[in-house]
Amino acid sequence: MKLDVKVDVFEGPLDLLLHLIEKNKVSIYDIPIALITDQYLEYLRALEEIYSMESIGEFLVMASTLLKIKAHMLLPQEEEEEEDPREELVERLIEYKMYKYAAGELKDRSVDADKIFYKEESVPEEVKAYVEPVNTREIVGDVTLQRLNEVFCMVMKRKKDRQDPVRSRFGKIEREQYKVEDCMEQIRRQMKGMSHINFRTLLEIQPDRENIIVHFLAVLELMKEGEIMVTQKNNFAEIYLTHKEAL
Repeated sequence: MKLDVKVDVFEGPLDLLLHLIEKNKVSIYDIPIALITDQYLEYLRALEEIYSMESIGEFLVMASTLLKIKAHMLLPQEEEEEEDPREELVERLIEYKMYKYAAGELKDRSVDADKIFYKEESVPEEVKAYVEPVNTREIVGDVTLQRLNEVFCMVMKRKKDRQDPVRSRFGKIEREQYKVEDCMEQIRRQMKGMSHINFRTLLEIQPDRENIIVHFLAVLELMKEGEIMVTQKNNFAEIYLTHKEAL
């Protein structure tokens, strides 16, 4: 009469090891390798009675790893041991545990999502079209437009001082026309993922006077639309632009 053997099913050798560690209530950072190896091999012998050797190849590889670690730890230890032979296994177990936990969280959320029902949209068009008025006082804060203009004029003067008096007399080259809308989009991209940018630096990195003027107008337009706020910690301190999504 053949004896039927019933064993728990694990997703892989790391899943089995994690189960044995939790079952024995031991620390994952200080695995009693002899105890865990014996229990692992006992489970493996049960698997061999059910499955072919080819189908449990991963479990056999881990068994050899455990035996190697066990043999290493049974050898006499030198005074200055280089590293714990269990270190690599511990790192793999911790990484697997993190992914297993994340997978469980996603599965729970998927189950909860199946129980959620959404009501069809019934918001009146006039309500959807409503745009909350921009509070200019809240956007500007303690920074005055006069202070912004002072910084702008200072940067413009520096550009003029750096102008070559000889080359400036040469014939004019037609420049590409700059658009405020393009500069607004450029500033949005620059501020994406950043908490704030320096207003003075934004103007100083522009290659010419026309670009400075258009970027200054773009900043004012973004402030008007409520997309950015300007802040200054104290008088004469640097002025920073902050995107509303970063607040």
